[in-house]
Amino acid sequence: MTDGAGIRAGDLPDDLTAAEAGMWQAFRNGSVYDLSSGDSVVDDPHGGHPWGPERTVRARIVCWLLLDGPPALAGRVAALKLWGVHVSGTLDLAGGSVEPYVELRGCRFEREVLLPEARFRTVRFVDCSVPRLEAARVHTEGDLHLPRCRFHNGVRLTDAHIGTDLMLNQAIVYRDRSGRSLTADGMTVGQDLQADLLESHGELRLRSAKIGVSLSLRGARLANPYTRYALNAPQLTVERAIYLTPAGLDNPMVSGATPARGTRIQRFECEGGLRLDDGRFGDAVDFERARFTLGDDQELSLRRVQTSELRFLGERPARGRVVLSGARVVNLMDRRDSWPGPGRLHMGGFSYENLVPRGPFPLTERLRWLAAATAEYNPEPYERLAAVLRSGGEDEDAREVLLAKQRRRRQTLPLAAKLWGYAQDWTVAYGYRPGRALVWMAVLWAASSVAFAHADHPPLRGAAGPQWNPALFALDLLLPVIDLGQAGAWQLRGGWQWLSAVVILLGWTLATTVAAGATRLLRRG
Repeated sequence: MTDGAGIRAGDLPDDLTAAEAGMWQAFRNGSVYDLSSGDSVVDDPHGGHPWGPERTVRARIVCWLLLDGPPALAGRVAALKLWGVHVSGTLDLAGGSVEPYVELRGCRFEREVLLPEARFRTVRFVDCSVPRLEAARVHTEGDLHLPRCRFHNGVRLTDAHIGTDLMLNQAIVYRDRSGRSLTADGMTVGQDLQADLLESHGELRLRSAKIGVSLSLRGARLANPYTRYALNAPQLTVERAIYLTPAGLDNPMVSGATPARGTRIQRFECEGGLRLDDGRFGDAVDFERARFTLGDDQELSLRRVQTSELRFLGERPARGRVVLSGARVVNLMDRRDSWPGPGRLHMGGFSYENLVPRGPFPLTERLRWLAAATAEYNPEPYERLAAVLRSGGEDEDAREVLLAKQRRRRQTLPLAAKLWGYAQDWTVAYGYRPGRALVWMAVLWAASSVAFAHADHPPLRGAAGPQWNPALFALDLLLPVIDLGQAGAWQLRGGWQWLSAVVILLGWTLATTVAAGATRLLRRG
């Protein structure tokens, strides 16, 4: 019977194959329609074993069921649940509104699946082989599950709206003709995007996407040797955290959790650049044990990222650049062996409030970290580190950082200023070690006192002058402004006169450097 009234009443259309008739009845009953053979090799949707007509249904009939299917049997809820089915032709639901629940497991699709601007409640494609999924602006009230699926020519989810979770765990996605594996610019996910152990062969794009809870790429492997980025996600917003961390292999179906100690793991690996510029991440950006393989012109870019915690705990990239320019974080958690070397780290305008090193990270190594980030002198990174150390009560380390800043600045000065800088450094360490000036004063005072004890010293005012005291005479020369009455009472000649002039110059130099250092301390606080 082929008329519309008969179909709406639940009668079978006349032109259905046996496999399609069984699917039709299972749909009305809301039950699973399983055409698998029980042989794991034969039933592998990604294998090469052919599936005959006894396991094949036409995509047109599937669309018919979903868009205008028969009513459910009494007391049942209509649903499409297909296992081990071969779908021939193009499954085209573009612009359609699908009410029934949809779940396909271990199925093969002959051609691409077209879902642009379609509306669903919940859709689950599990362990399916799909040439391509085209689902721009698709809308689901519930989940969109695509775990363990293989997409041979990419996935498009541009401007899609997923009501709750998007699941891509253990999926394998190959690039399309434009070189992209997954294109999801402007996508909105109400809760979690779970892509643990995902394999992406091409550029994974999440430009301006919004994730309501967390984005998990635990154990994922992203590879794109063709263009600049393996993960291109500028202006990404994640309300809680993004995890580019290890995943447990002993129970891969347990998603979104840190593997227990002793569990076999797979690291997050990225072959190609990673871009999270202008991203907003509420809780954390986590790179725990992540591995990056970058080309010389590629980068791990976190420009202007904002997050409560940056966990930079991955392996040091052997090549490429790490860019944190303009990023703002509250807690910076890092290891000393996670950062790249000189010329490959850029931190201009990088702001952080607390340092939480994982493992030993002595100040000498932290200063090398700053030097690696400033190929040309820039005071800002030094001042930021000093402020963070000071707020944590580490005043001595903060002074050491500011001293290192002055020494780095000295390298950029002309010769005369550089010499003056050396004088300040040797005497009072630019004011950050003021006690050193007292040592220099004491040494000069002692040496000049001993020298002047042997000097010929006729009085200038006859017997009316003070009694000769070489120690007070030397101190009077050393201390500028203060007059102890000795320097103007005695007349020195020849080499002693030159020595007194040298002592006066050294006294003024020490006093000036002490004043400059004190001013710097007061200004920097």
